Amino acid sequence: MKQKTTVLFLCTGNSCRSQMAEGWAKSLNLANVEFYSAGIEAHGLNPCAIKVMQESGIYINEHSSQLLSEFSNINFDLVYAVCDNASKSCPAFNGETQVICHQFDDPPKLANGLTDETMVLDCYRLVRDQIKNWIDELSQQLIISH
Repeated sequence: MKQKTTVLFLCTGNSCRSQMAEGWAKSLNLANVEFYSAGIEAHGLNPCAIKVMQESGIYINEHSSQLLSEFSNINFDLVYAVCDNASKSCPAFNGETQVICHQFDDPPKLANGLTDETMVLDCYRLVRDQIKNWIDELSQQLIISH
């Protein structure tokens, strides 16, 4: 019987996109898959990301912003770099780890210069929903691979 598949969502600061991906993925309760998120740096959780995820019933407020180095004891099967910087800065993994780049816009950059809270949150909602759709597709692939 195959052991659990380990999946890492990697982003620059592990504050927003990778956290959203981990939250959506864990909500699927896939029995044979363990999901993690980490960053090249640790920037802390983004309050707007927490808020828009809560709107969808996903609670990431107890997650922590973690560095990739904190997971050196885990041999990941799949690493998804969800931002351009993470894909460019992605360290080497063991030969069995498949690294895939699937980039999403950076919500703080999309919201840069906006002062209306609704408009700011709409930037986060857009990316949240894109990530949810991607995770839904990804989950089907993970189920098939078992």
